[in-house]
Amino acid sequence: MGVGIVFIGLCVGSFLNVAIHRLPRGLSVNDPKRSFCPHCKTTLPAWQNLPIVTWIIQGGKCRTCSAPIAVRYLLVEVLTGVLYFAAWYFFPMVSAILAIALFTILVTVSFIDAEHQLIPTSWTRAGVVIAVAGSFFLPRLLDLTGEIFQPSDSMWAGPKASVIGWLVGFGSLWGVVLLGKLIWGRLKMSFDEPVLWKLQEGHGDSPQLHWIIGEEAHSWDDLFFRSADELVIIGHGLRVNGKRQPAKQITIRRDDFSIGDQKWAIGDLKSLAGKASNVSIPREAMGMGDPHLLGMIGAFLGWPSVILVIFASCIYAITAAIVARVGFGKPLPYGPFLALGALSWVFGGWQLWLAYFRSIEGVFGP
Repeated sequence: MGVGIVFIGLCVGSFLNVAIHRLPRGLSVNDPKRSFCPHCKTTLPAWQNLPIVTWIIQGGKCRTCSAPIAVRYLLVEVLTGVLYFAAWYFFPMVSAILAIALFTILVTVSFIDAEHQLIPTSWTRAGVVIAVAGSFFLPRLLDLTGEIFQPSDSMWAGPKASVIGWLVGFGSLWGVVLLGKLIWGRLKMSFDEPVLWKLQEGHGDSPQLHWIIGEEAHSWDDLFFRSADELVIIGHGLRVNGKRQPAKQITIRRDDFSIGDQKWAIGDLKSLAGKASNVSIPREAMGMGDPHLLGMIGAFLGWPSVILVIFASCIYAITAAIVARVGFGKPLPYGPFLALGALSWVFGGWQLWLAYFRSIEGVFGP
């Protein structure tokens, strides 16, 4: 049985590699149905798409064009197989199913965030739905914290714990996003050569409006978190709905934008583009994907897990920054560290929680 679970995990990991590659690029995970080399676009037959085996036999290279295949493909397959086995080995059946759902989402969003600084909120929202639905069958949430959540005969005990976990998880990092907006305010950028920018409806897995500059994409919610946020662009070549505008500065807000004394509504816009030499961007401490991810973790594991996950993820992030210099000179993707914090809770961290509060009871009495 264990071997079968590992094999399923490896196969799912192979599919997750497809999702990790395609979702941030706005590609469908179903079309084309067959995997292909990202370099030469050659469609891969089934015998060239065997989890782990293909990567090892081909020496981490495409059989057709000899381009390197990122080690990420191997890591995702191995990690998914190991986590599936751990869920089957350590948890009862229903708990294992929920744990597998959680692990699948954590692996996917972690590798996407690590590569693109983007967390697909459609996956985290689906995770919340799964967690709340599963809590009807597991009121103590994955059977990990039987001594924290007291038994109850109410059918709403599990969903209540799950929803509170989501609220605490989402709310805690949402507060960080808001505080970061208030403290850091704006990010100013200058370019030696003008850089192309445009507004685009949808990017990657997110359907909302994005501001694209060069190869960077900024979602509307991240740019305009407050009603007073403004994106100021200085440059040339401004085009509104395909028509050139003789101006050097444009100010964009959530619902409208202005060039000089003229103002347009975002809702009436067909296209907006130009070249930027200087940009002033509303800045945040982190993106909105992280609150959604921690909210999902809280929905699966309960509100006490959120405290340990935040603490552990900070330790992991600081360690990575110091030892591996991750995040030096560029934004630090926080999603993978939240995922590590969640795994720390699942595989023993909840016992630290219990031990801590037992020690407090020993000091201050029952």
